[in-house]
Amino acid sequence: MAPLPPPSPLPEYVYKITPSAPPTPIPEQYPLSDLDQQDGFVHLSASWQVPITASLFFKDTPSFHILKLRLARFDAAAVKWDEVDGTNGCPHLYGNFGADDVVSVREFRRGEGQTWQEVFEGEAERGWLE
Repeated sequence: MAPLPPPSPLPEYVYKITPSAPPTPIPEQYPLSDLDQQDGFVHLSASWQVPITASLFFKDTPSFHILKLRLARFDAAAVKWDEVDGTNGCPHLYGNFGADDVVSVREFRRGEGQTWQEVFEGEAERGWLE
């Protein structure tokens, strides 16, 4: 992975997809997934990347939760926009997040035969993915 310059303008929010509901209440230090522990950073997505991330890594998953995080809460040096498979930069948090960083959480479900791309069509217009 090669670091890229951050997008301009920076998005206000980044998103963490989790296969199950987050702990309630959300802890001060969120439990890292096995992949995040292995890679040494928290895998995040910008709003426009959420459907792609969901289609690539959760294609067989009927539902998941997304945590919406305010990007400005993190030190700029802790978030790197790394090139992944030729993409235009995925945000990776070198550190962790917790309850104070989470703006909201939503569950998303796919209908029978529905793709994640279809689920997220129009989601930006509804305002949650910004």
